[in-house]
Amino acid sequence: MNVADRAPGGAELSVVLTNDADAPVLDAAEERGIPTEVVERDDDEERAAHELRVLDALEDYDFELVCLDGYMRILTDTFLGDVPTTINVHPSLLPAFPGMDAHEQVLEAGVKTTGCTVHVVDESVDDGPIVTQEPVPVYDGDDVADLKERVLYEGEFTAYPRAVEWFAEDRVTVDWENETVEVEGDTGGSFPDRRLVSNDRAADLRYGENPHQDAAVYADRTTDEASVVHADQLNEGAKALSYNNYNDADGALNLIKEFDEPAAAVIKHTNPAGCATGDSVAEAYEKALSTDPMSAFGGIVALNRECDAATAEQIIDSFKEVVVAPGYTDDALDVLFEKENLRVLDVGDGRTDESGRPANYDVTEELTEKPLVGGRLVQQRDTQHLTADDLEVVTEREPTDEQIESMLFAWHTLKHVKSNGILFAKGTETVGIGMGQVSRVDAVRLAAMKADEHAEGKDADGAVMASDAFFPFPDGVEEAAEAGIEAVIQPGGSKNDDMVIEAANEHDIAMVMTGQRSFRHD
Repeated sequence: MNVADRAPGGAELSVVLTNDADAPVLDAAEERGIPTEVVERDDDEERAAHELRVLDALEDYDFELVCLDGYMRILTDTFLGDVPTTINVHPSLLPAFPGMDAHEQVLEAGVKTTGCTVHVVDESVDDGPIVTQEPVPVYDGDDVADLKERVLYEGEFTAYPRAVEWFAEDRVTVDWENETVEVEGDTGGSFPDRRLVSNDRAADLRYGENPHQDAAVYADRTTDEASVVHADQLNEGAKALSYNNYNDADGALNLIKEFDEPAAAVIKHTNPAGCATGDSVAEAYEKALSTDPMSAFGGIVALNRECDAATAEQIIDSFKEVVVAPGYTDDALDVLFEKENLRVLDVGDGRTDESGRPANYDVTEELTEKPLVGGRLVQQRDTQHLTADDLEVVTEREPTDEQIESMLFAWHTLKHVKSNGILFAKGTETVGIGMGQVSRVDAVRLAAMKADEHAEGKDADGAVMASDAFFPFPDGVEEAAEAGIEAVIQPGGSKNDDMVIEAANEHDIAMVMTGQRSFRHD
């Protein structure tokens, strides 16, 4: 039923044949309009004679693959030699635990992983070249019924349709001489045909995004990159991180990894409330906080240098949830520990590069993923890092060197702002950020409002603007001009680029295009 309903690779069932007239599959096939045949074996009938009658029953049907499921009969060359490839699914990871009592054998052996195997059928029992397998965990307290259900729904429902799809797409080559199967394209890489992920539960969380949702955090033990999942919480008496704390702290840490210079960021609900670089982390934090101190209340602070006492004093001046840094001086810890429930995370491993930047802030984890109901999206991380040579000036006014530096800072910060995203910057500090809007012009208006109403000691006048995607109409540039923007960095690529450039020229705004966007939707 699973294979019929999913039609993997476009495969359709030509006929369902059973040797049991009372098999429930007959009703299920009839409901789906699939022809059925029943060929029962007489008590004294030889195996080959029965198989000949099975072949007779199949003679009028067109099929390219025979899939066994619970047939419970050893097939001989009489049948196997006359039909296309025959495959079967067995409820264990062959060659371990063959036979009819696989689950009992698994429990008796005390193994912690079982699964299922799809194999090409030969004349032996639960043997033949293996097409694919699917592992399934065995938990303490499991019985046969538990394993039977888990292996069926988590193993067979995954592996069997996968194998059928491969055959339907003509990707399978069976090497009988070496008893192996080769599947075209099943060669690993960043996006393999089969993706197996095993993480260990690191902690139960108080709740998820909301109090009515249960949650836990799982750890990938193989990563070397700085991570909040593997961070040491230095003030052990403080409450543990929540689901939202982990999510926000991860976003803050990923943003701060962008910069070689001392940098600081304040994150609220996974969006930057402010970000800046400076000669020291204390200076960088002051600039980042002044972008939007109101929104920074209750936020997450991330640093890319050791936290000193001067920075710590600024951090505790207003309420923060978490601080993430690659180390802390003793004086800084004394200051931070004054706040009972400010969680202090150390993500450093003691290694730094020549500039003093933590070596484990280099991006080494290639992929990122988002779970969906029924699956997950997997993509490469956005590691684009632009230089001045990557920018195309498209306006009459040329940007200054200082504006180019500011635009590049804005672009690399904007990568971590939810789309539609707009960011205003002066020098290497944010001035106003408009995030998560459903129209780009509204994102510009929001950034301008933030710069005008929330920023302390700075404003949008003379700032640069970064846009994470092209401007579909000139209105975004016109709003920016009204706010005082003097230079714009954007991807370009709109059918109205000429109109947008014309608007920039009319307002004497310098504009550069990157040729690539930096959307971030979650």
